[in-house]
Amino acid sequence: MKHRLKRVSEVIKRELSEIIVRDISFGSTLVTVQEVDITPDLKHAHVYVSVLGAKEEDKKAAIAKLHDHRKALQAAMSKRVVLKYTPQLHFRFDEALERGTRVIDLLEKIDIPDED
Repeated sequence: MKHRLKRVSEVIKRELSEIIVRDISFGSTLVTVQEVDITPDLKHAHVYVSVLGAKEEDKKAAIAKLHDHRKALQAAMSKRVVLKYTPQLHFRFDEALERGTRVIDLLEKIDIPDED
């Protein structure tokens, strides 16, 4: 059962990414679907998105725009992904990319003395 959930999550991630790119404009920000976690009953999907090239208010606006288009996205997805239930989409901001960048920046700032 676990493998099926993973496969369904991957299909939803791929299809939803294409639908979002095709149907929703975010201006100069880049919105990408990073991960999809689906509940075992396939009724809810938590979609983690990253918003690149944006200020904090732009990130919030992007998530709000996705929430506003949730029903249309679900309808479009139901036509492309055939499941018994079309999962209800819940959008969340994925901070993993920013955390990783911050860690790399901090590591680059560390001054390691040469061992001569």
